[in-house]
Amino acid sequence: MQITTIRTPGLGDNTYVVVHDGQAIVVDPQRDIDRFLFVLNESNAELRYVMETHIHNDYVSGGRELAAVTGAEVVLPAAGAVEFDHLPAFHNEEIAAGSWSIRPIHTPGHTPEHLSYLAVVDGEPVALFSGGSLLVGSAGRPDLLGMDRARTLAHLQYISVNRLAELPDDVGLFPTHGAGSFCTSTVAGAHTSTIGQERKSNPVLQYADRDSFIEGQLGGLQPYPSYYAYMGPTNLAGPPPRASHSLPELSVADIGDAIVVDVRPSEQYAAGHLRGSIGIPFGDQVGVWAGWVLPFDSEVVVVAERGQDVDEVHRQFSRIGFDRVQGVVFDLPDRGELVTYEAVRIDEFVRRLQAGEIGQIVDVRAPDEWDAGNIAGSTNRYVPDLYESVADLDPHRPVWLVCASGHRSTIAAAALERSGLKPATLLGHGVNDILKRID
Repeated sequence: MQITTIRTPGLGDNTYVVVHDGQAIVVDPQRDIDRFLFVLNESNAELRYVMETHIHNDYVSGGRELAAVTGAEVVLPAAGAVEFDHLPAFHNEEIAAGSWSIRPIHTPGHTPEHLSYLAVVDGEPVALFSGGSLLVGSAGRPDLLGMDRARTLAHLQYISVNRLAELPDDVGLFPTHGAGSFCTSTVAGAHTSTIGQERKSNPVLQYADRDSFIEGQLGGLQPYPSYYAYMGPTNLAGPPPRASHSLPELSVADIGDAIVVDVRPSEQYAAGHLRGSIGIPFGDQVGVWAGWVLPFDSEVVVVAERGQDVDEVHRQFSRIGFDRVQGVVFDLPDRGELVTYEAVRIDEFVRRLQAGEIGQIVDVRAPDEWDAGNIAGSTNRYVPDLYESVADLDPHRPVWLVCASGHRSTIAAAALERSGLKPATLLGHGVNDILKRID
């Protein structure tokens, strides 16, 4: 059996293309299906099934489109009750794929309908595709459908992960969610593992009883992106194909009422940007952060430097259902017409800090990062919180924004500017670097 893992780092997710004896399945594909078609074409295998482990909360599924393009069948948990034609999968009812089969296992917890898929060859279990149930070093979080259901789902997750742990040691574990995903209850580890290894080392399998597992799952949950609220309904209805055309080049005059997302490096954004634009420096999570701080499916225009991978930016937006990206602006007006703010390197920041010249510091990291160590006298306001309110910040003094690297500080700067505050940022370094300098 050949299993190809296709990572989507910005989402922290894996998609799997599984081939055996000329028959293939794809498990949990995102909307940009060209990646999966390439692997399938290289394998010369017939795609039989596109299999979804659950109704996804973190991205728009590409399962329906991939099936339509290839002639495969979409397989979804029967209890998901989606609004389009599919093959419903039931617990322990094997689905034949030529000489081998896939056995759905009902594993509720991350979502109520959740299934894991066990690949069976010659009557022997070989590989488990566990979606958001048992992960490497963790388990899928139970609170994405609301805290009113989280305790019940955590109870179900306890039963599910322990059920999966009863499989033979040598069964491969291939979860959808992994490191970098907001869908994990704790920090997930490597991308793949085995059942035997997880039984020995996964903290979620070490709890003495159900109640302690539930408290562990619900304790210390971190915030997750606001766009998640729209993914379930989109995937239930059956998302349309993604627009894969290249973005047209626009001028500033073409922007109109669109929200401007500036993906240039932090230093360039600080040195001059369009008033009202939001700086999200190019990287794996441009789409995720845009989905968190912008109204869902906003009309967007991208500002970028020539040479930046604008097609990748467009791809990331489409993965989370932002389909109204109008184009890209490369040429900005002269600096005198742009908004600027101060951004300094770490040596200058530490000098001013020790001289008492930096009086208002806002740490925009996540709560768990703040708890692990922070600058004395600073205030913790996670980036998305600043887009909700800047209350309690002094508008008469610059607000120095710090994070782990300068990336999230740039995203936070626009939230201050739109409220009339003056941001200032640390470039290229973060809180831990500062703490090492001032200890």
